[in-house]
Amino acid sequence: MLWRLARTRLRGYAGPAGALVVLQTAQIAGTLLLPTLGAALIDEGVVRADPGRIAELGVLMAGTAVVQIAAALAATALGARTSTAVGRDLRAAVFDRILDFSAREIGRFGTASLLTRTVNDVQQVQNLARSGFGVVVSAPLMCIGSIVLALAQDVPLALLLVVLVLVVGVAFGLLLVRMGGLYGRMQLALDDLGRLLRESITGVRVVRSFVREDHEQVRFTRSNDAFLDLSRQVGRLIATMLPLVLLMMNVFTVVLMWLGAHRIDAGVMQLGALSAFLFYLSLILMSVVMLAFVFLQVPRARVGAGRILEVLDTEPAVAAPATPAPLHGPAGRVEIRDAEFRYPGAERAVLRGVDLVVEPGERLAVLGGTGSGKSTLLNLVLRLVDPTAGTVRVGGTDVRRLDPAVLTGVVGFVPQRPYLFAGTVASNLRFGRTDATDDELWEALRVAQADGFVARMPGGLDAEIAQGGTTVSGGQRQRLCIARTLVRRPEIYLFDDCFSALDQATDAALRAALAPWTAGATVITVTQRVATARDADRVVVLDAGRLVADGTHDDVLRDSPTYREIANSQPTEEDVAHGLAGRH
Repeated sequence: MLWRLARTRLRGYAGPAGALVVLQTAQIAGTLLLPTLGAALIDEGVVRADPGRIAELGVLMAGTAVVQIAAALAATALGARTSTAVGRDLRAAVFDRILDFSAREIGRFGTASLLTRTVNDVQQVQNLARSGFGVVVSAPLMCIGSIVLALAQDVPLALLLVVLVLVVGVAFGLLLVRMGGLYGRMQLALDDLGRLLRESITGVRVVRSFVREDHEQVRFTRSNDAFLDLSRQVGRLIATMLPLVLLMMNVFTVVLMWLGAHRIDAGVMQLGALSAFLFYLSLILMSVVMLAFVFLQVPRARVGAGRILEVLDTEPAVAAPATPAPLHGPAGRVEIRDAEFRYPGAERAVLRGVDLVVEPGERLAVLGGTGSGKSTLLNLVLRLVDPTAGTVRVGGTDVRRLDPAVLTGVVGFVPQRPYLFAGTVASNLRFGRTDATDDELWEALRVAQADGFVARMPGGLDAEIAQGGTTVSGGQRQRLCIARTLVRRPEIYLFDDCFSALDQATDAALRAALAPWTAGATVITVTQRVATARDADRVVVLDAGRLVADGTHDDVLRDSPTYREIANSQPTEEDVAHGLAGRH
């Protein structure tokens, strides 16, 4: 997974990667040359008391050190910049893919998991890239180069360094195998923590109203302790690495000094060579430690890469057509033919055999019991989901063949659960139409019955709105969402029970103001209020996913028991007005 992600996502960084190889090669060449020059300085200058040779080699060593430092600094800067760019591109790729997901894919992964994959998993891959860019070339070159130069100095002692590399490599390999599974479990535990935290924060009022703080604390503590236990296991393995390296370094240093002293005493090795060997030993251990700490990040990055690729490889159930088709008829015409929608694995379809045609300028009200498929019907028109059978056409063209930009330009949607983004009132209203003027915003607010409270807010259109619109009430949030859609002036308006948080008087005033604003446009309103349906040109009733009634308010009231039951359970506007008058 990690190699596949690197192969597909690092193609655009061939230039920086090549420059890194050159810089690191220059750095390592200087690092390896210094011990050889140092050995020559001792044997040819100090031992022979030759000041000229000492000066000559000293200048050469100083120049080599300058080149080495410059190459190291440049490689570090370029590696950090490149790895950061890799993280940026990965986050953008994951985010873009998530935006293409339908509700089915979002539900499959879960919001908490998608957040972790976009932020934490990408960060693990970025960290590995940053460490790898600085080590993956330099450490092997340093290790191999040290062994080669050591062989040039003395073969028997150089073989001792080879044994050291093998022993350390085997030890670290065993640690990495053990850590791979732990990192995978840690990411799952992190997903669980994010899910619990999100649930507790989002539902904090429900938790408090049912006095369930202790229960939520127990749930979070249990998940937090599980993550802590896994982190401790990983921490123990990491903590053993440095003492293990130091132990091996000290043991091999003692052995190297002991054997080297005997060889010098026997006259088969010079003092400068032993000094170089000690330096090579430190370089080899340094390179092994550098590689080990990079490889420590590999298990976690590999898990993260797999989770990232799982998102990137998931094809959205609702995908844009390869060759979009244009609209073939009036943009406001909605045609649904024998439509069915069934969730994967569901025993029963949410919608079955729905036939419905709405002409431009027509106002349609959709009513039905809970779970009858009203919202799903609107989702089919907006193509948030695709029908599992039948067709849905907008402007004479199957919505599956329309460019998403064209479809969303024609259809305006107000969801059942209103959502506002962090920013200002104006930035939220201009979400679908960035060139709207302030006068147009105020006009849309007036129609949505929201101009009064917006005018009272500090700053008016520039008033701050928190994420999710938590700084305004539910009814105000709904009216702002309605105004946001009105600003777009689409040919088709889809209102998904978005008047539910409004009182009867505000609802009536808003519907009265909407009539001239939406004149000529197609309006489809999902509602549970008969008073809203009464103003529509047609009323359709859904029951258990089937369209069971279609006609005017009076006709459906006469012929549909379901609609009649809904109507009898609600007070009429006259009843409400009479009740209000009685209070006074």
